[in-house]
Amino acid sequence: MTPERFQKIKKVLDKRQPDLTVIMENVHKPHNIAAILRSCDAVGIGKVYGISNTDQRVGVNLKSASGANHWVNLEVKSTMDECIHQLKAKGFSIYCANRSKNSVDYRTIDYTKPTAIVLGAELKGVSKNIIENADGEIKVPMQGMVESLNVSVANAIILFEAQRQRNEAENYNSRRLDDSIYQRLLFEFSYPEVASILNKNQASYPDLDDEGQIIR
Repeated sequence: MTPERFQKIKKVLDKRQPDLTVIMENVHKPHNIAAILRSCDAVGIGKVYGISNTDQRVGVNLKSASGANHWVNLEVKSTMDECIHQLKAKGFSIYCANRSKNSVDYRTIDYTKPTAIVLGAELKGVSKNIIENADGEIKVPMQGMVESLNVSVANAIILFEAQRQRNEAENYNSRRLDDSIYQRLLFEFSYPEVASILNKNQASYPDLDDEGQIIR
């Protein structure tokens, strides 16, 4: 661990947005998962959710996600109801990326507030039950013959609008992670192999000095 890399990791964590997230409903293709996770990391999202009744399949595909999952935590849940209930209890608004007569331009949403974006499966889109329980539907306006975008492309477009709004609101100007979460992620990002061993042994993480070296 070099001091330069340690400082970069700290700067990344300083800009994490714990009140912005993405929910993937039955998104299984490895290249889409990888692209979604990369976009999430780019705008400061540290945790996303995957809804799937094929947990093993999601886990296998996540290993093919080009390492993007090292920086973004994907929590897989078996039902959307559980996920939405937990997020709404924390004050999140839920918006489904979906093209319908009820969809509004994605740029009209206030993403500076706690927000979760729901992305549907590559072919089927967001399920009807989820739409009925969401706070709204959003779409990316399109002028051509193609009626929809790849799920990872739509995700990136929406998230970078969220980033623009949050930049203007100065949401990235101060650390927003709880200190305990910040310290845990700082160690896991700096020493992933050591963290894995300590977790298996149910041992606590050691402290780090100002240059990222383990204090023995």
